[in-house]
Amino acid sequence: MSNSIFEAATAQLDKALKHYQIDAEAALRLRTPKSALQVSVPVRMDDGSLRVFQGYRVRYNDLLGPTKGGIRFHPGVTIDEVTSLAFWMTFKCAVVGIPYGGGKGGVTVNPKELSLLEIERLSRGYMSAIADFIGPSRDIPAPDVYTNSMIMGWMVDEYSNIKREFVPSIITGKPIALGGSQGREDATGRGGFYVLEAAKERLGLGSKPLTIAVQGFGNVGYFFAYLAAKAGHKVVAVSDSKGAIYSKEGLDPESCRRVKQEQKELKAAYCTGSVCEIVEHDKLTNEELLELEVDVLVPAALENVINKDNADKIKAKVIVELANGPTTPEADEILAKKGIPVVPDILANAGGVTVSYFEWVQNRNGYYWRESKVHERLKEIMDRATLEVLDLRDQYETDLRTCAYISALKRIDQAVQAKGTLRYFAARR
Repeated sequence: MSNSIFEAATAQLDKALKHYQIDAEAALRLRTPKSALQVSVPVRMDDGSLRVFQGYRVRYNDLLGPTKGGIRFHPGVTIDEVTSLAFWMTFKCAVVGIPYGGGKGGVTVNPKELSLLEIERLSRGYMSAIADFIGPSRDIPAPDVYTNSMIMGWMVDEYSNIKREFVPSIITGKPIALGGSQGREDATGRGGFYVLEAAKERLGLGSKPLTIAVQGFGNVGYFFAYLAAKAGHKVVAVSDSKGAIYSKEGLDPESCRRVKQEQKELKAAYCTGSVCEIVEHDKLTNEELLELEVDVLVPAALENVINKDNADKIKAKVIVELANGPTTPEADEILAKKGIPVVPDILANAGGVTVSYFEWVQNRNGYYWRESKVHERLKEIMDRATLEVLDLRDQYETDLRTCAYISALKRIDQAVQAKGTLRYFAARR
């Protein structure tokens, strides 16, 4: 079995094509990325030495519009990973019906080992290296793993310096002061929460409060947990890269986040004003969190955390994927046999790219929306996309991931046929 993430990603496409046939030319164009760029980024370090980092940018498919996708700074970044993420972005945008194709970028680096000034130099250097490959009507980056609004701000500033004009629409996920959108920071977690709320009754979870475990307590996992707790659900476990905490009585995500920021360690706490009190909780490993008996398991970290080695130990009733590619194809098969529905990443975490689309629209128009309007329009799109996928599940009687791909394939196929295929040109002879 190959360890290629991209091969695993395209295996999901193959499965969907068995249920829903598209034009052969559309299928052919979905097999390979449109273009890929590898760059070297030299960075002068604080001690005066020079290091060179490898960076990548992939524009996978632009049949529905300019490509869109984040930039991650992580030691595990490879061209295979970036290509796979761009592939998933192609389908993610199509599932929610926004006029984008899929792109992705990254730099192979451990940002925790760099100072803030070194990260700024790296960010500007990477943008300088890819500037001719991207553009507001060609490819629009955004934040991803270990990048944030500040880094996006540095990048839009660098791009604007290169072009000799302010170009806010080149990047989304920017600071509000540089043309960012209200509601962008919590968009991915909020979108996942909207998907769960729209799907829970049809997935057999009923309308009662749910028990939830969140693997990955970064920006996305935190906002999902915060909104879920605010809605009355019980978040019983959360984790970061160092481990997990668990409390049967439920955790307060807001307090846990504050203590983590102050003490650099994830602990269960309840905070009143400036005073935080550590409360009783159990410490678990990330692996143990994945195996908790909860209503909803939310993998919100990295790829392949649910795999053939642990899928049979999963006890959650439903999985909601907020990370990209957290479940391998082998694990999907095991979970399907166990009767555990998986709400796939290309639907569940599409809130981020949806609000990025809103930000891009606002930048292009020079008119900015209230946060309540952003939330309202995000909910409308996520609810509609979720119900479409659930309806396809009833129609095709297959898993949710395959149905999400079918939903995307319908839109992509229409775009290919609108430009003419062999069937059209042969008929005109």
